Amino acid sequence: MDDTNSKQGRERLVRVPSGVVILEGVLAVPADARGVVLFAHGSGSGRFSPRNNFVARQLQQAGLATFLLDLLTEDEAQDRRFVFDIELLAERLRSATDWVLSEPQTADLSIGYFGASTGAAAALIAAAQEEAKIAAVVSRGGRPDLAKEFLPEVKAPTLLIVGGRDTAVLALNRGAFAALRCTRDLTVVPGATHLFEEPGTLEKVAELAVHWFSRYLRRPKEHAA
Repeated sequence: MDDTNSKQGRERLVRVPSGVVILEGVLAVPADARGVVLFAHGSGSGRFSPRNNFVARQLQQAGLATFLLDLLTEDEAQDRRFVFDIELLAERLRSATDWVLSEPQTADLSIGYFGASTGAAAALIAAAQEEAKIAAVVSRGGRPDLAKEFLPEVKAPTLLIVGGRDTAVLALNRGAFAALRCTRDLTVVPGATHLFEEPGTLEKVAELAVHWFSRYLRRPKEHAA
């Protein structure tokens, strides 16, 4: 295995039971990982999201394991009712969290959530409900306002990243930021629209996420210290 693959970790397809469905995801665990980041995709996208895969590779290079997961089945992803069923998405993210905690490769790692669009709301709800298990949350172009009643209950340090030209979502994030009671930050990426398609903007998202998770996700020995 070359140095790049060693840093990124070997990817493997996994299947996670959640209620009556089986969710599919891709887990990558670099050597000596300090934590694991679960991705909550939004608006019907899943583990093949090119933007989230880009961010995941940067996290792996920084020594963090990643779990890119389909929170909806293929049929569900075509139905907007499921896409905006935030509590269902949060429930499935909790199922994935339980799976990560039972998996020998990841059981001792700190857990973070990276949420995009509606997935960010699901991540915040799950973080509030799994208070003792989640060490950090990052939202990219998210809709944290959809988790409104849960926001004051979130304890995990939370970073909201929004594009400067994504004005409607930026306003919603500012409102959610005011409702959060945890350690938090709101970072605006200048010139970026909702999907961070402009040159250099997704790279900035990845840089911010790496910094946030590297700060708050700790190896077991660091927790003990």
